[in-house]
Amino acid sequence: MSLCEENFARLARLVPELGARPPGVYGSRCPEGVDLYLEIEEQARFTTILRLTYVFAVQGAALPDPDARLRVYHDAGQVEVIDLRQTVLPLRADYRAPALAEKWQANLFVGKWLTYCLRQGRVFADAPVTPPTCASGARVTLCP
Repeated sequence: MSLCEENFARLARLVPELGARPPGVYGSRCPEGVDLYLEIEEQARFTTILRLTYVFAVQGAALPDPDARLRVYHDAGQVEVIDLRQTVLPLRADYRAPALAEKWQANLFVGKWLTYCLRQGRVFADAPVTPPTCASGARVTLCP
Protein backbone atom coordinates (compact mmCIF):
# COMPACT_ATOMS: atom_id res chain seq x y z
CA MET A 1 0.00 0.00 0.00
CA SER A 2 2.91 2.36 0.58
CA LEU A 3 3.86 2.00 -3.09
CA CYS A 4 0.33 3.07 -4.09
CA GLU A 5 0.64 6.08 -1.76
CA GLU A 6 4.03 7.03 -3.22
CA ASN A 7 2.58 6.80 -6.74
CA PHE A 8 -0.27 9.09 -5.67
CA ALA A 9 2.25 11.71 -4.47
CA ARG A 10 4.20 11.45 -7.73
CA LEU A 11 1.07 11.71 -9.87
CA ALA A 12 -0.17 14.70 -7.86
CA ARG A 13 3.06 16.58 -8.74
CA LEU A 14 2.79 15.57 -12.38
CA VAL A 15 -0.91 16.45 -12.69
CA PRO A 16 -1.79 19.37 -10.38
CA GLU A 17 -5.46 19.57 -9.38
CA LEU A 18 -6.21 16.16 -10.90
CA GLY A 19 -9.47 15.76 -9.00
CA ALA A 20 -10.83 19.04 -10.39
CA ARG A 21 -10.02 18.41 -14.06
CA PRO A 22 -12.81 17.54 -16.46
CA PRO A 23 -12.55 14.38 -18.58
CA GLY A 24 -10.42 14.87 -21.67
CA VAL A 25 -6.92 14.44 -23.05
CA TYR A 26 -4.04 16.44 -21.58
CA GLY A 27 -0.51 16.67 -22.91
CA SER A 28 2.99 17.13 -21.55
CA ARG A 29 5.78 18.13 -23.90
CA CYS A 30 9.44 17.73 -23.13
CA PRO A 31 12.35 18.74 -25.36
CA GLU A 32 14.21 15.56 -24.37
CA GLY A 33 11.49 13.05 -25.14
CA VAL A 34 8.25 11.92 -26.68
CA ASP A 35 5.01 13.71 -25.85
CA LEU A 36 3.21 12.19 -22.87
CA TYR A 37 -0.58 12.01 -22.84
CA LEU A 38 -3.05 11.64 -20.02
CA GLU A 39 -6.68 10.89 -20.70
CA ILE A 40 -9.15 11.30 -17.87
CA GLU A 41 -11.82 8.70 -18.62
CA GLU A 42 -14.01 9.05 -15.53
CA GLN A 43 -14.09 11.62 -12.77
CA ALA A 44 -16.07 10.96 -9.59
CA ARG A 45 -16.05 12.56 -6.16
CA PHE A 46 -13.44 10.24 -4.66
CA THR A 47 -11.91 8.51 -7.69
CA THR A 48 -10.51 9.21 -11.13
CA ILE A 49 -9.83 6.64 -13.83
CA LEU A 50 -7.18 7.73 -16.29
CA ARG A 51 -4.82 6.48 -18.96
CA LEU A 52 -1.18 7.58 -19.12
CA THR A 53 0.83 6.86 -22.27
CA TYR A 54 3.46 7.90 -24.75
CA VAL A 55 2.31 7.68 -28.37
CA PHE A 56 4.97 6.63 -30.89
CA ALA A 57 4.46 6.84 -34.65
CA VAL A 58 5.47 3.48 -36.11
CA GLN A 59 5.02 2.90 -39.85
CA GLY A 60 2.10 5.32 -40.07
CA ALA A 61 0.33 3.88 -37.05
CA ALA A 62 0.20 5.10 -33.47
CA LEU A 63 1.75 2.84 -30.85
CA PRO A 64 1.01 3.63 -27.20
CA ASP A 65 3.87 2.28 -25.06
CA PRO A 66 3.87 2.13 -22.12
CA ASP A 67 0.13 2.45 -21.75
CA ALA A 68 -1.18 2.44 -18.18
CA ARG A 69 -4.77 2.62 -16.99
CA LEU A 70 -4.88 3.83 -13.41
CA ARG A 71 -7.51 4.32 -10.70
CA VAL A 72 -6.78 7.25 -8.40
CA TYR A 73 -8.33 7.20 -4.93
CA HIS A 74 -8.32 10.87 -3.89
CA ASP A 75 -9.68 10.24 -0.39
CA ALA A 76 -7.19 7.45 0.41
CA GLY A 77 -4.29 9.11 -1.44
CA GLN A 78 -3.49 6.03 -3.54
CA VAL A 79 -3.03 5.04 -7.18
CA GLU A 80 -3.81 1.51 -8.37
CA VAL A 81 -2.76 0.03 -11.70
CA ILE A 82 -5.85 -1.35 -13.45
CA ASP A 83 -4.10 -2.34 -16.67
CA LEU A 84 -0.57 -1.96 -17.96
CA ARG A 85 0.50 -2.64 -21.52
CA GLN A 86 4.15 -2.25 -22.34
CA THR A 87 6.95 -4.10 -24.04
CA VAL A 88 9.50 -4.21 -21.21
CA LEU A 89 7.94 -6.12 -18.32
CA PRO A 90 6.17 -9.45 -19.01
CA LEU A 91 2.94 -9.51 -16.99
CA ARG A 92 -0.15 -11.69 -16.91
CA ALA A 93 -3.49 -10.03 -17.56
CA ASP A 94 -5.18 -11.33 -14.42
CA TYR A 95 -4.31 -10.68 -10.79
CA ARG A 96 -5.27 -14.03 -9.23
CA ALA A 97 -2.78 -15.60 -6.84
CA PRO A 98 0.16 -15.92 -7.38
CA ALA A 99 -0.19 -12.94 -9.74
CA LEU A 100 -0.17 -10.55 -6.76
CA ALA A 101 3.59 -10.25 -7.24
CA GLU A 102 2.94 -9.15 -10.84
CA LYS A 103 0.50 -6.49 -9.65
CA TRP A 104 3.22 -5.22 -7.34
CA GLN A 105 5.65 -5.20 -10.29
CA ALA A 106 3.16 -3.18 -12.36
CA ASN A 107 2.78 -0.61 -9.56
CA LEU A 108 6.57 -0.48 -9.17
CA PHE A 109 6.97 0.05 -12.93
CA VAL A 110 4.45 2.93 -12.87
CA GLY A 111 6.25 4.45 -9.86
CA LYS A 112 9.58 4.42 -11.68
CA TRP A 113 7.95 5.83 -14.81
CA LEU A 114 6.32 8.67 -12.85
CA THR A 115 9.67 9.43 -11.17
CA TYR A 116 11.35 9.55 -14.60
CA CYS A 117 8.69 11.94 -15.90
CA LEU A 118 9.16 14.23 -12.89
CA ARG A 119 12.95 14.24 -13.34
CA GLN A 120 12.38 15.38 -16.92
CA GLY A 121 10.44 18.34 -15.52
CA ARG A 122 7.14 17.21 -16.98
CA VAL A 123 3.82 18.66 -15.90
CA PHE A 124 0.44 18.47 -17.59
CA ALA A 125 -1.17 21.58 -19.02
CA ASP A 126 -4.37 22.83 -17.38
CA ALA A 127 -6.39 22.74 -20.60
CA PRO A 128 -7.20 19.64 -22.66
CA VAL A 129 -5.32 19.16 -25.94
CA THR A 130 -6.25 17.61 -29.26
CA PRO A 131 -5.17 13.96 -29.29
CA PRO A 132 -2.26 13.17 -31.61
CA THR A 133 -2.79 12.08 -35.20
CA CYS A 134 -1.06 9.29 -37.09
CA ALA A 135 0.60 9.69 -40.46
CA SER A 136 -2.70 9.00 -42.25
CA GLY A 137 -4.20 12.02 -40.49
CA ALA A 138 -6.57 9.91 -38.40
CA ARG A 139 -6.94 10.96 -34.78
CA VAL A 140 -5.39 8.56 -32.30
CA THR A 141 -7.74 7.03 -29.74
CA LEU A 142 -5.84 6.77 -26.49
CA CYS A 143 -8.38 4.42 -24.93
CA PRO A 144 -9.06 1.55 -27.34
